[in-house]
Amino acid sequence: MGVFVLSEKHVIARYEARGHRFEVLVKPDLAIKLKEGKSVSIDDVLVSDFIYKDAKKGLKASPEAMREVFGTEDPRTVAVEIIKRGEIQLTAEQRRRLIEEKKAQVLNFIAKNAVDPKTKLPIPLKRLELALEQARVTIDPFKPAEQQLDAVVSQLAKVIPIRIARAYAIVRFPPEHTGRGLKALQSMGVVKKTTWLSDGSLQVEVEIPAGLQQELIDRVNAITRGSGDVKITSVR
Repeated sequence: MGVFVLSEKHVIARYEARGHRFEVLVKPDLAIKLKEGKSVSIDDVLVSDFIYKDAKKGLKASPEAMREVFGTEDPRTVAVEIIKRGEIQLTAEQRRRLIEEKKAQVLNFIAKNAVDPKTKLPIPLKRLELALEQARVTIDPFKPAEQQLDAVVSQLAKVIPIRIARAYAIVRFPPEHTGRGLKALQSMGVVKKTTWLSDGSLQVEVEIPAGLQQELIDRVNAITRGSGDVKITSVR
């Protein structure tokens, strides 16, 4: 097989257990999506369906070793487990890029869901970025952003006031904007109650991530051209 070199096109996914090592050649971007739990066909992920004990030397894993560790010698089933349980051997540039992408996802997710507990207002993204550096937070490049939320917020809380919260609001749409307005609220959060008023307006009680308060106000104003109303009733 010759010397194997990590590239942008294919890398090694490796898993070790019970004294055995298993490796498979994968396309890095798709392998990462599979590892994150996204719906990806293993046939699209694999460069080949060979299971190796040393891919660089071209040495294949034995069927006995695969059965011992995975309970099967089916290469596709084994490959999925190697990717999910093991480590994807990314190049330094691939890892750096992946961490930056995941950090941006985590920060955006926090910005939508967190507030300053003193003011109950959203925290600017730039402030979150600085706090992330100050707290020396480690981002897991392979873990979905939403699954890192609690751990990252816990670390950020050491340097800035922050907590995850939900905002509750009452929104009123004039008759001509009720359909589009209700659809917009449903896309932002959870509609708790709708009430038709005597003038044909629609009053909606909605629960949204606390970081979306200003976005809620902006979207209602844009839809109604300033004729709607938004009242934040609580943040908790």
